[in-house]
Amino acid sequence: MSTFRERLLEKFINIYPPLVGAGIRSRSIDEHTVDVELNLTVFNRNVVGVHFGGSLYAMCDPWFMLILMRLLGSEYIVWDKAASIQFKRPGRGKVKAHFHIPAERVEQIRTDADLNGKIEPTFFVDVLDEQGEVVAHVEKLLYVRRKNKS
Repeated sequence: MSTFRERLLEKFINIYPPLVGAGIRSRSIDEHTVDVELNLTVFNRNVVGVHFGGSLYAMCDPWFMLILMRLLGSEYIVWDKAASIQFKRPGRGKVKAHFHIPAERVEQIRTDADLNGKIEPTFFVDVLDEQGEVVAHVEKLLYVRRKNKS
């Protein structure tokens, strides 16, 4: 269950300057899911008139980490460790990405981190255009471990 602070932070993320500057908007669907949109504007268009690759990556950057941080709670450290993006086709108009971590996966990550000291789970997301075509494929590697008990 989200706390008031978590809900407030979710609202404020849409005014976080790097996301605002790129034109990125997020909407939390539930505690496991975030949908993100990016409209093509003069501020995120590249020299050939399509979405700037950095903006496409920025729209995918923090979400898996933020979802997992929320679901695991303050007893765990969650960091982004690595990422890759493959551009599949030019992005025009509005593009979207759907970030979801199922409850079963969260519990497996928690169990593995508790047993092994740390875990480095990988997540994937596709950025889709308005026709549902894949514009980019993103892979995110996270680092998760339980905080030391003092």
